Amino acid sequence: MALGKRTVGARLREVREAPPYWSRAEMARRLRAAADPRDLPGLPHVASLTDQIKQWESGKWTPSPRYRALYARATGHPEAALFGGHEANVTWELAGTVTDDDEERLTLVAARPARLDASALDALATVLAGQRRLEDVVGPAALLAPVAGQLDAITAMLRGATGPLRDRLGRIVAEWTVYAGWLHAALRQDAKALALFGDGEELADEFDDGTVAAVATSFRGYVARQRSRPRAVVRAAGAAMATPGVHPVQQTYDRLQAAQGLAALGQVDQARRLLDQAAERAADGVEPPPPVYWYSTPFFQLNIGVVHRDLGEYADAAALLDEGLRNIPVDQAGAEWLDEYKTALEDARART
Repeated sequence: MALGKRTVGARLREVREAPPYWSRAEMARRLRAAADPRDLPGLPHVASLTDQIKQWESGKWTPSPRYRALYARATGHPEAALFGGHEANVTWELAGTVTDDDEERLTLVAARPARLDASALDALATVLAGQRRLEDVVGPAALLAPVAGQLDAITAMLRGATGPLRDRLGRIVAEWTVYAGWLHAALRQDAKALALFGDGEELADEFDDGTVAAVATSFRGYVARQRSRPRAVVRAAGAAMATPGVHPVQQTYDRLQAAQGLAALGQVDQARRLLDQAAERAADGVEPPPPVYWYSTPFFQLNIGVVHRDLGEYADAAALLDEGLRNIPVDQAGAEWLDEYKTALEDARART
């Protein structure tokens, strides 16, 4: 369904002003950066393009197909979500877990949130869980665009939802937002990832989901780790552990994440204390909640091994990393997120 000029303009402005916030000039630079270098000579310079963006956002004109494609690349939002036809183009069936009836139900609810019912919410939860598992097989890049489109659709559902089911939908949107953030983080699109984690934290707080709020905060530590910023790692891990409603397995992981940061800072005694606490808790075998289904005993072994590596205990690290990788569930064994642990194992073995 095509959207009116004012609706398109409002969407473009909303996307631009969402965290981390881009000025019109920055948006112009991003549009130019998204273009094929061979096409740059035919594009307006930043000043002229900034004025065009102002006209588009005011609803005076709408972007041509060329600029629509650039907007999609520059913002990470599907073109249909920005300019129309979004509801008809959302793909819900990716993981082989929803029926044709469920897919039709979700399409109808996306178009008319008043249709929201418990079956639709069950179907959404099934889709999200299935896609997490699918990512372990196909990698994050294949899911980024579909998940972004779905997130736009369910966010719109939430805006139009009323009644007693709205809170559950809000918790699903919060979790979906954090998952979309993870996909961006896994692909090192750090700024977008952090913005989504922030949105997820706010939604989780609004709809009283301490588990998802803590996951979002913890993922900030993951991004900091990829950026080699150990103080930010420790800060995020500490905040995640202190989040009201945090699940015990999340606290176990963030003790290990904080220990990694402390080891990198040379604060060995504090790192060992957290390592010992986490190792004791990991042995409890507490069942993880769905948003962190991968928090298994082998996964904790991998992270314990990384801390030992960072403390210079290479033989212990290699043994733990090797055992953890061998015991990871079969359906996760090919996941891209395991690459950092495989690299850590190679490093520990080389230093033994």
